[in-house]
Amino acid sequence: MTAGPHTALPGGPAALALDRLFRAESGRALATLIRLLGDFDLAEEALQEAFAVAVATWPGTGLPQNPRSWLISTARHKALDRLRRGRILSAKLAELAKDAEAAGGAESDLDLEAWPDERLRLIFTCCHPALSAEAQVALTLRTVCGLTTEEIARAFVAPLPTLAQRLVRAKAKIRDAGIPYRIPEPSELPERLDAVLAAIYLVFTEGYAATSGEALIRRALCDEAIRLARLVAALLEDRPERRQAEALLALMLLHHARRDTREGPDGLPVLLEDQDRSRWDRREIEEGLRLVPGALAAGSLRGFPGRLALSPYAVEAAIAAVHARAPRAEATDWRQIADLYRVLHRLRPTPVVELNRAVAVAMAEGPAAGLALLDALEATGALAEYHLLPAARADLLRRLGRTEEAAEAYRRALALARLEPERRFLEGRLAEVGASPDPASGRVTDAPEVGGS
Repeated sequence: MTAGPHTALPGGPAALALDRLFRAESGRALATLIRLLGDFDLAEEALQEAFAVAVATWPGTGLPQNPRSWLISTARHKALDRLRRGRILSAKLAELAKDAEAAGGAESDLDLEAWPDERLRLIFTCCHPALSAEAQVALTLRTVCGLTTEEIARAFVAPLPTLAQRLVRAKAKIRDAGIPYRIPEPSELPERLDAVLAAIYLVFTEGYAATSGEALIRRALCDEAIRLARLVAALLEDRPERRQAEALLALMLLHHARRDTREGPDGLPVLLEDQDRSRWDRREIEEGLRLVPGALAAGSLRGFPGRLALSPYAVEAAIAAVHARAPRAEATDWRQIADLYRVLHRLRPTPVVELNRAVAVAMAEGPAAGLALLDALEATGALAEYHLLPAARADLLRRLGRTEEAAEAYRRALALARLEPERRFLEGRLAEVGASPDPASGRVTDAPEVGGS
């Protein structure tokens, strides 16, 4: 570690360290730059240039004491240089220079903690009602989660040119319509709430189960989503819509409480039934459980006081609460979870909810019952590109002893999986069901080669 304001790059190749830093910091840095520059494209291009400078210089100089502030400061200067080269009106330059001066020149003064709501402002901008729902989601994934256009296209199962154009149009509409970069007035919050909560949940989901890369979990995104949900709940104060934000907060807390047990020392996923529950974060579980009753209204729902609220997040939080309350995996009330998924499907009739319900039914009534639901879902073709459907079928087929069919389903899941730890996990499962006794020697033969479909 070197002396002064820089530290040596953390262990491993410098390129890998920079890639991890980009994943961790790009969203927050971009949010600040968009506020400073008032232009999505200019902010993105300037940030890319700043990272290019970092790639060229940091392996020799080491990490700055505050990498994010360094990136913001460098990107801001790159943007101003770009504007000068483009002969932009001096008034625009003067405006940006004034903003930059107000932000402070020193790196430490640019720390995002000075603007704690920066990403929340960005989410409200991305989720403006003037944009289509698809554009809101895509722009949030791009600017807040830091996903590449290619990763978002895969998530949407959309052609790359189509998705790229959707992003271009969304950013142009924000610029041309003068959509403000701000948190709306209290009277405007209710009409924007659904989209904003969905965007925050997308941030959490990308952190909880990353769509690509080498890591299963991106904890910084999970922590940021939880922080943003708290801010939204505080904004709503005593308004009835606050319960929706608190339902989402409860859901994320109950899931995030399991973070330290979701992957093993080898980086592979650990199934819920195999997790060490003594290592779950009891503080987050207790907070989540306190919020769940408030997310459910008057009436009766087995195991919970009150009638089901309209928010699907309340039902999902109730499902997570059943898991959190079970002291052992075998003590989980799967029948209640299956019932809750039926309710959730009425509120949110999506193929992914159907998939989860089928798994819950399999746990409650046996693998054959769940497999019948999965087969019916597969026949619709709705999740043809979703690796968790063949993975779930493979697991149920394995439990039923239908190993050849299970192996084929695992191969299909492996062909669709993008995240490296999930691919390695599926390869291990495939090896388990693919091995068969050799009658001549009494040994177990090697599993067939994986990767084919």
